[in-house]
Amino acid sequence: MPRSYGWDRAAGTCQHRPVRFVVFGAGAIGGVVGAKLHQAGHSVVLVARGAHYRAVADHGLTLETPERTEVLDMEVTDDLATIDFTEPAVVLLGVKGQDTEDALRRLTVVAPATTPVVCMQNGVENERRVLRRFPATYAMCVMCPTTHLRPGVVQAHSSPVAGLLDLGRYPAGVDDTATMVAAALSGATFDSRALPDVMRWKYRKLVVNLGNAVGALCGTENRGGALWQAALREGEAVLAAAGIDVATEEEDRLRRGDDVRVLATESGPWLGGSSWQSTARGTGSIEADFLNGEIVLLARMVGLEAPVNALLQQMADRLAASGAPPGGEDPDLLLRQARA
Repeated sequence: MPRSYGWDRAAGTCQHRPVRFVVFGAGAIGGVVGAKLHQAGHSVVLVARGAHYRAVADHGLTLETPERTEVLDMEVTDDLATIDFTEPAVVLLGVKGQDTEDALRRLTVVAPATTPVVCMQNGVENERRVLRRFPATYAMCVMCPTTHLRPGVVQAHSSPVAGLLDLGRYPAGVDDTATMVAAALSGATFDSRALPDVMRWKYRKLVVNLGNAVGALCGTENRGGALWQAALREGEAVLAAAGIDVATEEEDRLRRGDDVRVLATESGPWLGGSSWQSTARGTGSIEADFLNGEIVLLARMVGLEAPVNALLQQMADRLAASGAPPGGEDPDLLLRQARA
């Protein structure tokens, strides 16, 4: 069997032992992570759906990086029942937050309750939902510019480090599995660290992701504009009022360093984040309820309002449901509307 890594507690070193990675949600992040693990010699099963599944099953997964384009012959399925969970397996959950419940309903039918599940997702709500079914739940903070716009094709835009993938046990702590997964990812062109306080970092990523709806609604050229800044400031204030420990901007800047670079691949440059890509593909759904909506929920729980994020959540949901392309809204008009 292809190699993976295990942590030998007595020796204090990484040892090889067989583990299968099941990547549930093989889109931009899941597809790139699965492909990179496959290239590093690990056993990987991709779980995909629709046209993307058919393209990978028929022609392989096309992985574009800034240096090259490769077609990988990878194991892929759209039916979890075909996966042998009697073998040791780590599930990397890569679906969007709005698809987590459906994914968990399918996963609990076939996977043992002891299966480690890593939430390789934006937002901070997925871990709570996974923990209800799987006690070995892990949170991952993903800083990895990727694109998935065409069936069968994923783009990894950062090189030589493909991205930062820090993880830890949920709600806190580090164990052998977290160390093992971090070691495997670090051997597959990622910088991955096992962190006992990974949720601090996921809340910082949540703040950054509040601008995703702005990119989808108004175009990615408005990243950093007044509406984007207002959403982030509002999010910071709500998290502080709720007493939530968040990694600081300085910590985030130092962690990112110069490792994450956004470069073009054969299909072109990175055009937008996960929410922009959802609307560009016309998926009919978007993860704003678990990004901007998280801030709205927390604000209401502590007796505050979050009008900017509430409007972004509502407008992003409407955009996704309409099937319209991204970028049709005026950011200044939306900001005035939120403040009215």
